[in-house]
This record gives sequence, C-alpha cells and structure tokens, in this order.
Amino acid sequence: MTVRELTEKQLFHVVNMGNDTDREITKVFCCDLLSIAMGKAPADSAWVTVMGNVNTIAVATLADAACVVIAEGAAVDEVARIRAKEQGVTVLATQEPIFDAALRIHQELNG
Repeated sequence: MTVRELTEKQLFHVVNMGNDTDREITKVFCCDLLSIAMGKAPADSAWVTVMGNVNTIAVATLADAACVVIAEGAAVDEVARIRAKEQGVTVLATQEPIFDAALRIHQELNG
C-alpha cells in the first residue's frame, strides 16, 4: 500500500501531504521515544506516535519513515507543520489510540 492509498482510505486526517505519496508502506512502527525511533524505526514504515513536534519530523526524515501518524488526538504544533511541508513528510492524525491506529494500518497492509 502506498502513502497515497492510505490517505485515500480516509482513515486519518491529512495534516500535511508529503512529496513521495507513491512510496510503499512496508511496516507499522509505534514509539513515542524519539531516541529509540531514530535508531529502530524501519525505513518505509508508517510511524504511529503522539509526539507532534518538530523533532518528530526530523526523526521521521532521519529514519526514512514513509509517513507519520499522530494518534490519541495529540496536537501537531505549527512549527512541525511547517517543517513537514518543507521536508515533504506526510503527516496524518487521528483521535484513535496508538494501538488501534497501528492495527488499522497493519490490517490494510496485510488484508
């Protein structure tokens, strides 16, 4: 499933549509500790977190995540929105708990 296909399912609100929407999502990754995400988030993953700040965008770029999903109704601050746009990072948001959001993506990936 590509990032575009995920957004077209309208499971989550689009905060920022990134540049590489034809990118394949291969895995789901859940983590709120940025230092761990930086070292362990798989490339091409949909990273689900509650951290909606500029550092999350930086880590998503470093980890080469396909997109970021901000769960639990957490806010994405304006600096993060601007940086996501500048860096071309797709950021989605949901009121759902992290587990539920990740499970939905996992189910879409694996049928």
